[in-house]
Amino acid sequence: MWYAERTKMRYNAVDRIFYDAIKIHERLDIMERYPEIHPRLIGFDIDCVVADTMEAFLRLALADYGIKILPEDITSFQVEECLPVDPAVINTIFARLLAAPIENGLQPMPHAVSVLTELSWHAPLTFITARPMQEPINRWLQHVLPDSVYRNSRLVAMGNHDGKARYVKKLGLQYFVDDRVTTCTELACAGYFPIVFEQPWNRGRHCFASIDSWPGILKSIRVAEHVS
Repeated sequence: MWYAERTKMRYNAVDRIFYDAIKIHERLDIMERYPEIHPRLIGFDIDCVVADTMEAFLRLALADYGIKILPEDITSFQVEECLPVDPAVINTIFARLLAAPIENGLQPMPHAVSVLTELSWHAPLTFITARPMQEPINRWLQHVLPDSVYRNSRLVAMGNHDGKARYVKKLGLQYFVDDRVTTCTELACAGYFPIVFEQPWNRGRHCFASIDSWPGILKSIRVAEHVS
């Protein structure tokens, strides 16, 4: 998810950067050895992975504020740092999408529902989001997913961008799909296997395994070939 972060991770030592890089490469080597992932071991971020939050943000900016923004203009996860737009406008749009995703027309990413449906045949779906309010995004999942898929799912709303590794461990996951490179670094350093969902703000800024579409999940790691 790439809405404005309230807190930033602080890197204050060169050796921490080198440590992160080493851990990333270790995880990549293991990822290459295990290209097939059982559905019960993989979890998903929601915004800009399951939900097309960028489309909703761009649409609301144009419709309600007359501000035209292109996807490639979003070059930073912290949107206010890369757009010549009043931060109050950015925060207002994201607040609407957080509190009322259905009412503001938030749509799933292309093919997300069909792939998630297929995965749910083999294991419960797991979603971990930085969103602070669980009820609105829970209603959204219930709205966009088939009932049988929604009922076979788990949702955690953390209220914080940092700390997903704790929930990945608690829920018994090994792999996690996210669009935020800092989160993926955190997961790799904790011994898990991050997969970056490519977006303009993370493209070319990491060396993790990555996908650029929901069909890519099935094509690249063939999770649906496994049964529980």
